[in-house]
Amino acid sequence: MTKINKKYKDRLFRMAFCEKKDLLELYNAMNGSSYSDPEELEIVTLDDVIYMGLKNDVAFLIDEVLNLWEHQSTWNPNMPLRGLFYFSDEYRKYIEKRHLNIYGSRRVMLPVPQYVVFYNGPENRPERSVLPLSQSFCHMNPEHAACIELKATVININRGYNETLMKQCKKLRDYAEFTGRVRDELKEASSLEEAVELAVDYCIRNDILADFLSSHRAEVCEVILTEYDEEMHIASEKEISREEGLLKGREEGIRALIMDNLEKQVPEDIIIQKLQRYFSLDKEKVTAYLSTFKKEYVSIYGQREKI
Repeated sequence: MTKINKKYKDRLFRMAFCEKKDLLELYNAMNGSSYSDPEELEIVTLDDVIYMGLKNDVAFLIDEVLNLWEHQSTWNPNMPLRGLFYFSDEYRKYIEKRHLNIYGSRRVMLPVPQYVVFYNGPENRPERSVLPLSQSFCHMNPEHAACIELKATVININRGYNETLMKQCKKLRDYAEFTGRVRDELKEASSLEEAVELAVDYCIRNDILADFLSSHRAEVCEVILTEYDEEMHIASEKEISREEGLLKGREEGIRALIMDNLEKQVPEDIIIQKLQRYFSLDKEKVTAYLSTFKKEYVSIYGQREKI
């Protein structure tokens, strides 16, 4: 694979929709509008802002609407919170650029925020859903109404979803087809690198993002490999957390059995038999657990009659 500049950090979605004309086509398709001049659109993406380890994909202004678009290949219910942070920085930049006075007696008017998340992960999700920030607020005191709200509209762009939108925006349809093709090739290819190369070749032959893939082949391959590495790392962390949770639960069960039996003055040989039977532990581990929790029992309850 051709080596490229390692400073290249853009994600695939951002690469595919970096041109104003492509953003405008997708915006029109999503909103039923008919803007024709790409120069009416002002890209305002904050390139130096990174949340959760990833750049935001794209932000732009058009007709006093501030649009934030994100792409996600793993389901993330915290996107509204991420959007809150990002919009705060965007508005700060907007106010500073226009020298607006937020301390004066005149109301400062701001562009309307719109937050869209394009999802194409493997989980079965509806074509369109809304994630409100208010769902993340604690409800211990229901009499207190939240003073802020932010909603992320999640659009499923996997193949077979939102077909009307796909028909109206070829670039989005091609993007969905290409990412789906990578997953198809992964089922048979010997490596991720091979799957990506095969998917790129297939799409170029079949006029799917053909110009884009031909011009940016090395960058696309590098970005996909990076993104899949991130997904696998996240999945690995989830599995580690799950295993740690299971281990913690198992140890809590062992502790409970030992403490309860010590309280009932059950002989140690019987406790050992129970631990071996209920938890499939060998004699060495049983002895270690019994010694550890027996010390804890004594420290809590004091020395009882010897068992």
